[in-house]
Amino acid sequence: MCLPVLSLYALTASAQGMDSIQHLENVEVYGKRPIATSQTLRGADLQALATTSVADALKYFAGVQIKDYGGLGGLKTVNVRSMGAQHVGIYIDGIRITNAQNGTVDLGKFSLSSMESVSLYNANKLDNCQSASEYASGATVYMRTRRPTNDSLSVQLRRASFSTWMAKVNAQFKWRRWSGFVDGEWTYSEGDYPFRYHSEYEDTVGRRANSDIHYGRIEGALFNGGFSSHIYYYESERGCPGGIVRRLSDKYINVAREWDRDFFVQASYERQFAERHRFKVNTKYTNEYLRYCTKYPENQNTARVDNHYRQEDGYGAVCYGFMPWSWLSLSTSYDVRYSKLQADLKRFDDVHRLDQKQVIAAQMNWHDIQAAVSLLHQHYHDFTFANAGAADPLDRWTPTLSVAYTLKKLTMRVWYKKIFRAPTLNDLYYTQVGNRNLKPEYTKQWNIGVEYHYDKRQWNASLQADLYWNKIENRIVCLPMKGTYTWSMMNYGYTFCRGLNATAQGRYHTGEWQFSLLTSLTWQHDVNRTDPTDEDTYDKPICYAPTLSTGITAIAAWRTLQFTASYLHVGERMWSYADPDDVLEAYNNVDVKLSYTRHVKKNSLGVCLEVCDLLDEQYEHIPRYPMPGRNYKLTLTFGI
Repeated sequence: MCLPVLSLYALTASAQGMDSIQHLENVEVYGKRPIATSQTLRGADLQALATTSVADALKYFAGVQIKDYGGLGGLKTVNVRSMGAQHVGIYIDGIRITNAQNGTVDLGKFSLSSMESVSLYNANKLDNCQSASEYASGATVYMRTRRPTNDSLSVQLRRASFSTWMAKVNAQFKWRRWSGFVDGEWTYSEGDYPFRYHSEYEDTVGRRANSDIHYGRIEGALFNGGFSSHIYYYESERGCPGGIVRRLSDKYINVAREWDRDFFVQASYERQFAERHRFKVNTKYTNEYLRYCTKYPENQNTARVDNHYRQEDGYGAVCYGFMPWSWLSLSTSYDVRYSKLQADLKRFDDVHRLDQKQVIAAQMNWHDIQAAVSLLHQHYHDFTFANAGAADPLDRWTPTLSVAYTLKKLTMRVWYKKIFRAPTLNDLYYTQVGNRNLKPEYTKQWNIGVEYHYDKRQWNASLQADLYWNKIENRIVCLPMKGTYTWSMMNYGYTFCRGLNATAQGRYHTGEWQFSLLTSLTWQHDVNRTDPTDEDTYDKPICYAPTLSTGITAIAAWRTLQFTASYLHVGERMWSYADPDDVLEAYNNVDVKLSYTRHVKKNSLGVCLEVCDLLDEQYEHIPRYPMPGRNYKLTLTFGI
């Protein structure tokens, strides 16, 4: 089966000075469409968005909700199909980014400037030689860095609203079979944006305080055939502003500061033998430091702490794939990860976790029928010298089954996946809150979908739609146990979610004009099914889960001039069961971007103007954490 791929162009990348302009003719790729539900932004489409981080790009995918605590320095996590951020695996160049402490990854720390593509997979991304960890999440986000094809250097300067400055340098090289890049960034922002908080009972106007951030990031990569490596360092200091307080928002300040220092180095090597055997090895070392301090005299009614956390993580994986026949692929993988968490909290002892995963998988490609099955084994064993001891070892097997049928340009698919997430080290051992008796949080997913592609010489279109059902048992939540001042992590009931994800894309090119239209739609009904006798919560919507959200992105490009307009609608979300009227209002977000690049010989000079939240809707992802309203970014880029 032949899948024609649309005409690609690097117009936006050149507009940002990251690459020289390159027009590629139509390329045909031979292979089967993936069984898993997937969405991808790559190349020009990815760089065209008015975004700066991976989290900003993911919000345009169907089924995705972003939690953002406001401002440039706010924590940004991704939730897919209401399963929770801990059920989403984040990968860069095929190796997972982990956090044993709380299980979440702040996607605001990863820039798009070095990315070739960002993809979201529900179920499993099917490859005949991949790590067991890639089977162990309810959904996976893959970030693939750009493989340089020539030598280049670009310098980028940005001035933005709220006293924001940014400087970025990107250097790429190509020498014989080796290629690589170095990407560095420094950003400072006071983050003092104005806000207005309006409700039935209050009308508060003020300016956000303690919302500043400054950070530096440097990363590099090296590639040679089946070898790839990546090194990353990030250091920041930011304010944690806290929620809005009625009529006192400029005076009553819960001052908190956070310092982060993240480092990882990873490498992967893959080789194919005799066309039937594939072998891959992954390795990674991670070192993270976090300091959270609230010991400031301005604080009122807030616990004053100065906590330091240190994590170390070593990871290795061996993968093997075998194709006995052209239509059948067998694979297996073994992963091991060793994590250590240190903290200076009272009555907290160092915790060590040994995490082992094994998977056996088979994939079939027989005429127009595709099928895949996998069986994943996970084993967790914690070690601590605390008086209460470590939690019991966790040992589980979970299956996944996928089937698809392709009829000309139409593909129909169905898949089922059972998976769980182990309690994080915070869930189990955090002082006065952790519960060593927690059970894993199980997720069962069912999906029925259809995908259609239509390709012509000058234009192409694609459409996919998926109906899904999710059931999560033993939800891990934090509940008050002995009065309102003593909380503990607990397994509490289950939730049921049914929904529809749909995406449509169309692209047209004529002469020197390029047009793209990307759309997404999510409808879902996510409800609490824990206790039928509890009328206040049973069959009520899960907090922070909107029923309807849509996104539309339109891109028009002529030569090296490009205009992008993005529209995002997110419906109402309940945020508290205490009062059914406690809802976050629906919002509409419009971003526009205009970029132009002038080429002089082998050099380029680019200018880009972005207007984010054009309608100036100061919406919220979290109650009383208003997002910035209308803001501007002006970027100058020089490339050689």
